Amino acid sequence: MKKRLMAVVAVLMLLSALALSLNGAEADVRTVPLEDTSIIVEVNSTDGDAGLQLFLDGEAWRSIQVRSPDGRKIFDVAGGGQLKNLGLTELFWESEEPSFDEMPLEEFLALFPEGEYTFSGKTVEGERLTGSALLSHDIPAGPVVVSPEEGGVVPADAAVVVWEPAVEPVGIDIVGFQVIVEREDEARTFQVDLPATATSVTIPPEFLEANTGYKVEVLAIEASGNQTITEVSFQTG
Repeated sequence: MKKRLMAVVAVLMLLSALALSLNGAEADVRTVPLEDTSIIVEVNSTDGDAGLQLFLDGEAWRSIQVRSPDGRKIFDVAGGGQLKNLGLTELFWESEEPSFDEMPLEEFLALFPEGEYTFSGKTVEGERLTGSALLSHDIPAGPVVVSPEEGGVVPADAAVVVWEPAVEPVGIDIVGFQVIVEREDEARTFQVDLPATATSVTIPPEFLEANTGYKVEVLAIEASGNQTITEVSFQTG
């Protein structure tokens, strides 16, 4: 009986020492902050839809999880194969964008509550990776594009995009605009970021070709990062 008791005590002591060792090793693991994180809502006022966009960048990582303010896991990804050891750095994704007929904006926002979203993961070196980003429900109104008109024809050597900022609700703070021009028949894009005071931009004639279809997007960007797009299609003469 005495030998059995001594054996049990020895096992318990060994387990205790192992637990202390593991806790010490865990405490020695370095925590690495992500270099950049964001989570925003993008609304398309022309198409009438909304989507969630997430971005992160940091030291080479093996896995990443994102949780909402209420602790729900909304995203979980891990590199496999060669990427498991090589690691990843930047990551950007955007959700499906259901139309407001299918899912009104209020219902979409209810899926993703306002507040701090936490990022956690592991680097390829086995270190902890952490970060956070704030999601706001402050959604700007779409800019009013004055020129070009929808379906209009503009000269390829003198195309100017002109817009009027929308009347925004109290509390909405527009910090800038972004203009994106895309050629409709091939992947060719012109993009420029502008201050909140801007109301026009000239499309470089080197970018445009005559008798070609294009789409222009003007984005109003709110202080939270949330953005709203207005789209117009036009043709060059």
